[in-house]
Amino acid sequence: MSLKIYHNPRCSTSRKVLAAIEEAGVSPEVIQYLKTPPSVEELQKILEKGDLSPQDILRKKDKVFKELYAGKTLSDEEWLEAIHAHPSILERPLCVSENHAAVCRPIERYREFV
Repeated sequence: MSLKIYHNPRCSTSRKVLAAIEEAGVSPEVIQYLKTPPSVEELQKILEKGDLSPQDILRKKDKVFKELYAGKTLSDEEWLEAIHAHPSILERPLCVSENHAAVCRPIERYREFV
């Protein structure tokens, strides 16, 4: 199985999900999205796999989100461009397999991938 996790090592939830996946015997591709932000095209593919909207993957508690985007109405394309430009507003952890994508909150959602 091919599995990617968009991971922030400073986030306890992200660390717990990664550990649970590895304990289940899966070695995911770990993408530290703050260092390597996903492209708009990559984000579009993730949304399609998870039947998600950009709002489903926004981290609305993030400081940058609150300062720049709270209360704004953007198109889906504009939200994806915003996530690419400011990756801290991407909700974490985000797991993506060949056929599925989901934000693993609550943590137990990782089971969809192992």
